[in-house]
Amino acid sequence: MTLDELLALPPTVNVATAARALGIGVHKAYSLIRVGAFPVQTLTLGSTVRVPAAALWRVLEVTPPAQ
Repeated sequence: MTLDELLALPPTVNVATAARALGIGVHKAYSLIRVGAFPVQTLTLGSTVRVPAAALWRVLEVTPPAQ
């Protein structure tokens, strides 16, 4: 995922998108989430898991441009 793609993410993304940004597979991402070892904060909403883009940026050390 390019820097421009990262910065264009909506406020929350699905696990597949977060996994792609981190360079890991979706199955690995869900495995890490299950054991509490996913490197990014997640939000569980019922059976849906979302990842805040801002938390993903922090882990990847991406700084959004000043607005």
